Amino acid sequence: MPCNMPVYDSDRITLYQDDCRNVLPIFPAEMFDMVVTDPPYLVSDSGRWGSGHEIIEGDSDPSWVLPVFEQIARVLKPDSLCLTFYGWPHADIFFSAWKAVGLRPVSTLVFLKNRIAFGRFTRSQHELAYLLAKGSPAKPKNAVGDVLHWHQAKPQLHPHQKPLGAIGRIIGTYTDEDAVILDPFAGSGTTLLAARRLGRAAGGVEIDEGHCDTASLRLAQNMLPYLPPLTPEQLSLLDVIEPILEEPPMTGSFFQI
Repeated sequence: MPCNMPVYDSDRITLYQDDCRNVLPIFPAEMFDMVVTDPPYLVSDSGRWGSGHEIIEGDSDPSWVLPVFEQIARVLKPDSLCLTFYGWPHADIFFSAWKAVGLRPVSTLVFLKNRIAFGRFTRSQHELAYLLAKGSPAKPKNAVGDVLHWHQAKPQLHPHQKPLGAIGRIIGTYTDEDAVILDPFAGSGTTLLAARRLGRAAGGVEIDEGHCDTASLRLAQNMLPYLPPLTPEQLSLLDVIEPILEEPPMTGSFFQI
């Protein structure tokens, strides 16, 4: 599908099905107030044994890392932030790209899961993300702790689905209500959904047609009944009520590009 034709466009939320390397260059420079994203980890992961999941596109090829973060740095406004997960076995690739494009790590965040996974030398129970700065962003009024709780979504709509509550807290802490959020690896649409529930505008790109369909359905299903934007005081409740907020499977564009 051409990148100038969104598959979802409503209520200031726009989603494109395409390779983000095709879409990002079309966005104007310094358009977004924050990037929140979960890119491939470069670990060729196909999920647990018998899961039936295919390897995420880009998870076996590091060639996208530098050009994508180059574009992320370009479309971010001055003095703004990017929250990105990353694959720790290839930390050197990610750190080299961030440094090359002028994105400076200012904090690391630990997402502590409420389940424990299989493993070799250790059994994984957390994931890591970095808060990257372009320029010198202002400090938030109320910074989040660097350990956030991860409540597993049920049903799981994406093999690497991130927690709605924690992502909502990040967006609500580091942006104002008039902010525009970007997720170039939108997956099942968690960043876009969290942004809308907080009253932010957002744009996302997802290369996989199936995941893009899932994200579109999640966003469409939440149009009725109308949910007013959450207040900062309500953000702390997101982790507690996230299993309720996570919906079941399916029962002219804001971004002028």
